[in-house]
Amino acid sequence: MGTLWHGGDVVFAVGLAAAVFLGAGWVVQQRIATKSSTGGILSWSVLLELIGSGLWWLGIAAMTIGQSLSAWALQFGPVSAVEPVLVVSLLVALVISAIASHHRPQWQELAGPAVLCASLILFLVVADPQANRHSDPGWGPIAVATTASAAVAAAIAVAGMVSVRRAPRIVESALFATAAGMMYGLQDVATRGAIVAARHHQWLSLLGTMWPWVLLGSATAGVLLSQAAFRAERLDYALPPTVAAQPMAGIALGVALLSDHLSATGAALAFESMCLLGMLAGVIIIGFSPALE
Repeated sequence: MGTLWHGGDVVFAVGLAAAVFLGAGWVVQQRIATKSSTGGILSWSVLLELIGSGLWWLGIAAMTIGQSLSAWALQFGPVSAVEPVLVVSLLVALVISAIASHHRPQWQELAGPAVLCASLILFLVVADPQANRHSDPGWGPIAVATTASAAVAAAIAVAGMVSVRRAPRIVESALFATAAGMMYGLQDVATRGAIVAARHHQWLSLLGTMWPWVLLGSATAGVLLSQAAFRAERLDYALPPTVAAQPMAGIALGVALLSDHLSATGAALAFESMCLLGMLAGVIIIGFSPALE
């Protein structure tokens, strides 16, 4: 194995801890967001109303701890290694929701977690993700990647707003959630980029780079979009698209922008694609669990 695995225990332990807090934060935020009475799905007034809820802040605190732990994990491994581990947050959300609703999962419902975990482990073994600790892209590549990601996320969000009168709310929720996942993936890449840049320069010099502003903008957009998804529908419709889109966007941006390295032989690429599809299938199966309703 490559150098990732020398710090593998730290990456996976911290990544799993991050997933626990993220999963708990998702559940709390969704339960509060669905009680919001403010008009309009995607609106700053929604966020302002939620800010007044103590429980919403509890969810944000859990999310903040989770994001901080994921940032810690990103100090030891590439985005392409940390992102897949964070998918476990959906499994955590499933468990918490099942406990809160006194739902005992049936054996059929365990298929999703089994597929997800197996695909995750196989992807990390086959892809053997490696971080490029010398990658320090300038303003140009960062601006292009950020603009492209924001444009795609904005197009998906607009499609969600347009679908309000033409499609079921599950479509609206899924589109907002997918856009949120893309922004969270960009946020993780910006976090990793800031860490690498800080190693090359001093921390104060980060203010002269794009990374802090990309991080702030993507995190804010992600929160706003995820709240819109939570208000639009149930947790089983709102969370799986986010959890599926985040690693896809993060891995793609990590490879393109931060020069993360994955095994690139023909067989490895085919197997990696199958594993990513397997993770997606696991996410979808978990989404059908009654515990997430």
